[in-house]
Amino acid sequence: MRLLLPIAAVSLTLIACTGAQPGNSQEAAAPANGLPFTVTAVADFDAPWAMTFLPDGRMLVTEKTGTLLLVGKDGKTRTAVSGIPAVDSAGQGALKDVVLAPGFAQNRQVYFSYSEAGEGGKGVVLARGTLTDGAAPALNNVRTLFKATPYVSGNGHYSGRIAFAPDGKHVFFTNGERQKFDPAQDPKSTLGKVLRLTLDGKPAGDPGLTARGFHPAIWSYGHRNLLGLAFDKAGNLWEQEMGPQGGDEVNLILPGKNYGYPIVSDGDHYGGADIPDHKTRPEFEAPKVSWNPAISPGGLMVYSGKLFPQWKGDLFIGGLSSQALVRVDVDGTNAAKGDQWPMGARIREVEEGPDGAIWLLEDGRDGSQGRLLKLTPKR
Repeated sequence: MRLLLPIAAVSLTLIACTGAQPGNSQEAAAPANGLPFTVTAVADFDAPWAMTFLPDGRMLVTEKTGTLLLVGKDGKTRTAVSGIPAVDSAGQGALKDVVLAPGFAQNRQVYFSYSEAGEGGKGVVLARGTLTDGAAPALNNVRTLFKATPYVSGNGHYSGRIAFAPDGKHVFFTNGERQKFDPAQDPKSTLGKVLRLTLDGKPAGDPGLTARGFHPAIWSYGHRNLLGLAFDKAGNLWEQEMGPQGGDEVNLILPGKNYGYPIVSDGDHYGGADIPDHKTRPEFEAPKVSWNPAISPGGLMVYSGKLFPQWKGDLFIGGLSSQALVRVDVDGTNAAKGDQWPMGARIREVEEGPDGAIWLLEDGRDGSQGRLLKLTPKR
């Protein structure tokens, strides 16, 4: 792991900034042309992937190579949390999502995902541990709950996002199709699927699919690289995924539905070969929103805070290749494109803080510095 000293929080004034190169001042690194919020750089990490807030306002942050960090409220203190299993971080592999369990204040359980090498190739794993705090924080009693099936060759499209059902009785887990196309439609494979599990990792998929011979964990299928998953206040499950060459999607996830990949997509194969659009095959569930050209969506968050009341209930998406923060207007079970704000760096993760601030993690590669950014209303 690259060791970085914490940086002082710097408020990025909303002035016109242009073309800064990596390593320049904090003001230059995050262009703020007309942004409706103030951007404050809080900390810097080595290729961070995901984050979650503890009840006291501290954070857990995952780094790609396999480090879990316990970070102070101000970002100035960070301590590695021991207990993470070996991570295969080649390509798109990483220590991935981290989410507090329902009842965390009592049970101290943390769910996380990561990629590993195993029999047959590589795959994504869902695991759980109990957080012990103090001078040497650790995840104890780490237990593997679920592994993607099958493990295959390659280093791409693991996915691995985690979301808990509003009733706290089930965990939803995304498995990417690993750049293999056909597994997304294979009823026996968990690749290219949204899965539903009990809190202990037992399959609890859609009963209708299970009755048809599908793997018993599958909730929906026909997906590509699912890098965002979140419930809204009404209990709707929203998911975003990377399309191929264009065709990035936001989907409302419904049990038993086939979302069509790789048979249909609003994008094309790399190299330009055509994929029929969703509108040509109405039997497949169509996305609520899609993008051409691609935004390369990273994390997904449903906003519920008080600092930005005009956006309550909307989706926020980190844009990787687009180097943007993307807002999607939500109206019940319908959605439409909202804003796309340039951030000057690949945005990997979006989270809401305890006070309603919006927090971003830069990707930390391809010109991004891997910073933790806090967005608050413009004064």
